[in-house]
Amino acid sequence: MDKVFVIKGVADKLWATEDAIDHAIADASKLLGGIVDAGRELRIAHGTTDAAMNKVAEAIRTLAEARGAVVQAHHELNDVKLRLGVRTKLDGLRPSVEEDHVAMHRVVVDRQAS
Repeated sequence: MDKVFVIKGVADKLWATEDAIDHAIADASKLLGGIVDAGRELRIAHGTTDAAMNKVAEAIRTLAEARGAVVQAHHELNDVKLRLGVRTKLDGLRPSVEEDHVAMHRVVVDRQAS
């Protein structure tokens, strides 16, 4: 099996993991805001939802730490890729957020060192 395609498969899974964590952080943040909005709309005492809000905030913090760990893994895997002699560049189909829209970038394999 060609190592470039194996590495591309790992890269796809890595990007999917990064995206999933980012979406989870965004969703958990919306949940936290929803709890605040619901409490205001229902006119319940602030302390009523404190325990739940603290747990959601803790989950967001944990997700942020997980995101940092995956980013570190990304850097480590990039080093492994280079040691294996695989060079890549961005050129078109990989999703990335730019301002208020999503741009697409494709990972193109330049060459594989012998």
